Amino acid sequence: MMTVTLRIWRTSNVFVDFTVTVPAGGTVIDAIERVFAQPETELVWRHACHHASCGSCGVRINGVEKLPCVTPLADYPSGKPITLQPLAHLPRIGDLVVDFAPFFERMQAVGMPIIRADETVQATTGVALDNRQDMRFEDCIECGLCVSACPAMANPRFLGPAALAAAERLVQEPRGADLGALLQLVDSTAGVWSCRSSYQCTAVCPSGVDPAGAIIRLRKSL
Repeated sequence: MMTVTLRIWRTSNVFVDFTVTVPAGGTVIDAIERVFAQPETELVWRHACHHASCGSCGVRINGVEKLPCVTPLADYPSGKPITLQPLAHLPRIGDLVVDFAPFFERMQAVGMPIIRADETVQATTGVALDNRQDMRFEDCIECGLCVSACPAMANPRFLGPAALAAAERLVQEPRGADLGALLQLVDSTAGVWSCRSSYQCTAVCPSGVDPAGAIIRLRKSL
């Protein structure tokens, strides 16, 4: 077992320290769960899958956007508090939880692709199941880490890296989308021209979406 201290931002606009004991080799989410298990803390936070598939638990850990479910406690110096804050650029609801409504409004504005044609080769028979093309989910897990890390999100009209990456996917694979209207939407100060090319969105993305690269490719398309 090991003892760690979490310094958590609370709704009252103050940081509060919580010291808990967790199994050695644990993740940050293990420590958050120990804090949450203490009824008197009344901690507000969000989580689901515990293995980086849902993106629900995203927070800023020592100022960097991460998924605590796959962030080892061993990544941080022993004996020093680990600071947890809610994601930036989204309305705060309570403690570590933000309102994702603006995030999904931006995703819906560009068509919010969910599935894509599977790039992998069909099974050895060459026949897809039920005679359909195999499909797979898009890489984006809608965790919002890229939006929190993006310095250009200070512009409230900016579509943001997640939505622009989704738009670029539709340019690659339109799936019936109106590409003329889509390109007109992203060819604006609310679109790709507000991006500062800091690549911070790509740095924090846990799914390999590379939203910064997608924005650069959109610019080339335009």
